[in-house]
Amino acid sequence: MGLGWQEILLIFLVVLIFFGAKRIPEIAKALGKASREFKKAKDEISKETEEMMDAAENHAESTEKNAASPDDDSKEDKVS
Repeated sequence: MGLGWQEILLIFLVVLIFFGAKRIPEIAKALGKASREFKKAKDEISKETEEMMDAAENHAESTEKNAASPDDDSKEDKVS
């Protein structure tokens, strides 16, 4: 269900008429810059999410280890 060449040509002609030939390169440059900024932001969010997931996993592992090994103080209290 992609666009055919006729639809693409029609869109190009409408853009050409609406903006003019001089403005099309400026618009393309702005769209490219916006696309790069969006990708950069997406990559940063993905990196932060991955770091947070790693930190949560490390915290969960350390909590499990602490819960699995009883404290020496609690053994002494029970013996006394």
